[in-house]
Amino acid sequence: MKLSTKGRYAVMAMVDLATHSKGQPVALADIAERQEISLSYLEQLFAKLRRGGLVRSVRGPGGGYLPAHPIAETRVADIILAVDEPIHATRCAPGSPSGCRQNRSRCLTHDLWEELGNQIHLYLSSVTIADVIARRILGTSQVIVHEPEAPLAAQAAG
Repeated sequence: MKLSTKGRYAVMAMVDLATHSKGQPVALADIAERQEISLSYLEQLFAKLRRGGLVRSVRGPGGGYLPAHPIAETRVADIILAVDEPIHATRCAPGSPSGCRQNRSRCLTHDLWEELGNQIHLYLSSVTIADVIARRILGTSQVIVHEPEAPLAAQAAG
């Protein structure tokens, strides 16, 4: 599963906003420059974030955007959902009793992918913007390496 640029850029922009606002509005042009994101794309994302109640806008000279809530209360999952980014790993509609196969049945791996989507949502709901800024991300992302198993004949001989 891959998170689209819409969700990733929204989170990047919110982290930038929280880092640079210090109680003062931040111009989208400044975020765009620091994060190397198109200004017009950021304008679209921030319109959705504003409608989602995650940022508030300040008009006029020196205007820009401010976080609408304390960053310790702003969850990554809320940002992604505000920009209409679905968090699921199946081809089926979330919560739908029918599957995505032609005969409307579910494939054998449906529950696996649905639970993966649930776990992604739970994880992103547990991480706040403050956690990202402070680099307090829960869990580890170390790669697990499995040694190849010895052939059965070699195991039996040993």
